[in-house]
Amino acid sequence: MSVFESADFAAHEQVVYAADPEAGLRAIIAIHSTALGPAIGGCRIRPYADETQALIDVLRLSRGMSFKAAVAGVPFGGGKMVVIADPRRDKSPALMRAIGAAVDRLGGRYVTGEDVGTTAEDMTLIKLSTDHVMGLPESSGGSGDPSPRTALGCFVGIVAAVRHRLQRDGVSGVRVAVQGLGNVGRNLCQLLAAAGAELVVSDLRSELVEDAVSAFGARPAAPEEIHRVAADVFAPCALGAVVNDATLPELRAPIVAGAANNQLADEIRHGAQLRDRNILYAPDYVINAGGMIQLAVERSGLDWSEVDRRVRAIGETLTAIFEQADSEGAPPAVAAHNLARSRLHLALRT
Repeated sequence: MSVFESADFAAHEQVVYAADPEAGLRAIIAIHSTALGPAIGGCRIRPYADETQALIDVLRLSRGMSFKAAVAGVPFGGGKMVVIADPRRDKSPALMRAIGAAVDRLGGRYVTGEDVGTTAEDMTLIKLSTDHVMGLPESSGGSGDPSPRTALGCFVGIVAAVRHRLQRDGVSGVRVAVQGLGNVGRNLCQLLAAAGAELVVSDLRSELVEDAVSAFGARPAAPEEIHRVAADVFAPCALGAVVNDATLPELRAPIVAGAANNQLADEIRHGAQLRDRNILYAPDYVINAGGMIQLAVERSGLDWSEVDRRVRAIGETLTAIFEQADSEGAPPAVAAHNLARSRLHLALRT
C-alpha cells in the first residue's frame, strides 16, 4: 500500500521512511501538521506484522497528536515515529542512536519522546544523536515518565463522563473495567481505587493482573472478555481499534473512557453507533492528553505549575464537548473532531 492510497492518509505534511541496517532500524515518521508549532509525538517500537500495519499506525497516531495538541491548547503540531522491531529483543544503544539520527535529519520539524516500547531512559540514548527529544529522566534535566499525568487526565475525564452520563459526583462505588495494565493503566487503577472505584482488570501479562488484584482489590478478567464485563465504565488502556464491528455490539458499559490511542476502529462510524446505543464516548485524544501536556510544557519552558492545572482541565474540556455534542445531536467524537479542526484551520489562516 502506498502512502497516498492509505485510507488513513489525511493531508499529512510529510511522511519519511528511515533505515539503518547495521543498527536494525526500519522506521516511519509521519508529520501530520505543524500549523500550531513543531510536531511532537512519541517513538513507538512494535513488532508490526508488516510495513502496511506500521504505516496505518503512524498515520493515525500522528493525526491524533495534531488533534490532541489543538484541543489541549499547546503550541505544537502532531507527529509520530514507529519502529518495526521487538522492544524486548531488538532494542540496543545503536538502535536508539539511529532513531535519534533519523529524527535529527528533520531539523526540528518533529520532536520525539516516549511511547509504547520506549522509556525515559531510551530518550537519553536518542539524545546522543539529536536535541529534538523530550521526556528525558528528571536526572537528565527532563520531566520524567509522562504516564502518571496521562493517567491523571484519564481519571478526571472518567469523573467528568460519570457525572455527565450517570449523574454521579465522583467514582466511589463505580465499576470500571480497565483493559491494559502498563504504566498508564496501572497508574489509572491506583487513582480509581483511591477514589473508591470497583475495578475489573485484564492484561495479556498475567503478572500485571496479579499485581493489580493484590494492590487494588481488583477482580481479574480474561483479555478477550474485558469489554463484555457489566460495568459503569469501560476503560481501554492498551492498543487501538478495541471498539470495532465485533466488539461494539458486545459492550455492556454505558461509558467508554480510557487512555488508549485510536480506540475506535472507525472514528465517525463507530462514534455514531456508540451514540445510537446511548454509550458515552470520551474522545481518546482529549482524555489521554495529560502526558502530551507534560511534554509540551517541558519543551516550551512554561511554568511547571501549569502542568497539573492543564491536565486537570481535561475534565472541563470533556464536559464542554459532551454538552456541545448533546446540543447538536452528534456523537462526542464529531464534536471533538470539529473543535480540533477549527483550531488547526484558524492557525493556518493567521
